[in-house]
Amino acid sequence: MHAVSEAVPAWMVGEITVRRIDETALPAPTGRWLLPDATPDVLAQAPWLRPDFADRNGDLRLATHSFALEVQGIRLLVDTGIGNGKPRTNPAWDHLDTDYLRRLTAAGFAPETVDLVLLTHLHTDHVGWNTVADKDGWVPTFPRARYLTSRTEWDHWSGQDMDEARRQMFRDSVHPVRDAGQLDLVDVPAEGTEVAPGVRLLPTPGHTPGQFAVELRSAGQTALITGDCLHHPVQLSRPDIGSCVDTDPAQAADTRRTLLASLAGTDTLLLGSHFPPPTAGRVRSEGGAYRLSPVGPDHG
Repeated sequence: MHAVSEAVPAWMVGEITVRRIDETALPAPTGRWLLPDATPDVLAQAPWLRPDFADRNGDLRLATHSFALEVQGIRLLVDTGIGNGKPRTNPAWDHLDTDYLRRLTAAGFAPETVDLVLLTHLHTDHVGWNTVADKDGWVPTFPRARYLTSRTEWDHWSGQDMDEARRQMFRDSVHPVRDAGQLDLVDVPAEGTEVAPGVRLLPTPGHTPGQFAVELRSAGQTALITGDCLHHPVQLSRPDIGSCVDTDPAQAADTRRTLLASLAGTDTLLLGSHFPPPTAGRVRSEGGAYRLSPVGPDHG
């Protein structure tokens, strides 16, 4: 059987190629649960959301994916999705079975070649492919990689009396990485911190206390990978709309407003961690708020 070539959506940021590694589209009820204030009436006030980001019924389109890039020989992955075969209380995520690893390998990022995994925060749909199952249980998917997350994030969850669903996620997707000695905790000050040439972590608290976004700079161009400070483009038109799982909704809204104000009218490419295709765009001011001007992949 011949291998099937598969186009991988990618954007150029200066000399950096950012590839989107798809995991799965999320079912329509996800948007209604995650962003309950993003009602059909709200969507109707931002007609630019259709057809890419919302359907005719007023349901939000959402997806899970990673971003893969190489910077001066360092191969990075930003977030790792839901993962396969893991027990989850969310029926759409429970024992998921996708060909994510095949897509990642086809994009040129076989697991054994990844150097650094950036975990924007420690939620179930961002850490799942940290590990895979073998005969001994859950083991790191990326055997030579350092996995990096915010110290504030780690301290928050380690100090919590977590419910069983979250404890299960830590058991199968976070603790095996720590136990293998591959987890690094980093302090992320207000001005951000560089973790690879041209790759800077920026604090974006509110959704979780230690969440960060990932800024890329190369050859005079800039991009920003959102994490979950923005789940969906509707939050550009209504920055006050938050997620039902934000740990501090007021702080999350303040973070969004500050971030969007800093990006509006610039050439910075915004890459949404849950935005469906076309996934990327530039922030433009509109009617006292903002809109996303989509930018399709440079290739893929």
